Amino acid sequence: MAEKTLKVKLVRGLAGCKAAHRATVRGLGLRRRHQVVELPDTPEVRGMIRRVEYLVKVEG
Repeated sequence: MAEKTLKVKLVRGLAGCKAAHRATVRGLGLRRRHQVVELPDTPEVRGMIRRVEYLVKVEG
């Protein structure tokens, strides 16, 4: 059975964000705007996405 994944895209820049939010985005593996990473669908990853949902877009 294939593991479920989420595609996460950084859609806003990090200028003016809290340092903790920058660290969360970095923890998701995102470095620059419009970059897309594929992450496992786990509660930990979903929590990180929820924390910075105003900066990212989830694509499936």
